[in-house]
Amino acid sequence: MTSMDTGTERDLILRCQQGDAEAFGGIYDLYVRKIHDFIYYKVHHRETAQDLTSDTFMKALGGLDRFDAGKGSISSWLYRIARNTVIDHYRTKKEYAAIDDAWDIPAGGGVEADIDALARIDRVRQQLRVLPPDQRDIVIMRVWQELSYREIAEIVGKSEDNCKMIFCRAAKKLRETMPLALFIALFINHL
Repeated sequence: MTSMDTGTERDLILRCQQGDAEAFGGIYDLYVRKIHDFIYYKVHHRETAQDLTSDTFMKALGGLDRFDAGKGSISSWLYRIARNTVIDHYRTKKEYAAIDDAWDIPAGGGVEADIDALARIDRVRQQLRVLPPDQRDIVIMRVWQELSYREIAEIVGKSEDNCKMIFCRAAKKLRETMPLALFIALFINHL
């Protein structure tokens, strides 16, 4: 969840919708790191993630007048825009045969010094390849982005119960192939 109280967030949204573009800076500051990390997990390329994050916030700024808080949170709305921006990115890339070929976990970024962590990341990367893209998205949002099932449901356009079921099926599939210690480290707090 957000660190900013809901009243302040609502105030920022209202001010933006009334034409105060500077108020969007507060929304940007609140969500830029989370959105960037989500995109980076999907594209594995720092500059591409930065570009797509920028595109996401430009689309959000341009469409903020159409945002309806009654239909969901600003967080879910931004994640939906980010997810669609990544999908559009892969649709226009000639070197990818299908969107499903795009892989979702980063190579490790600043973790080079911790060889054990890199080995775990590589094992997780190998294990997640067995999942369909929708399941990988839900696992990433739940485990690495620490989103609630309600937020995930708003982002992917499914019910909370369906997201829980998809996550549990993905976890079960991973449990069948993943070493127990690695599985417990990743999933114990998220099931």
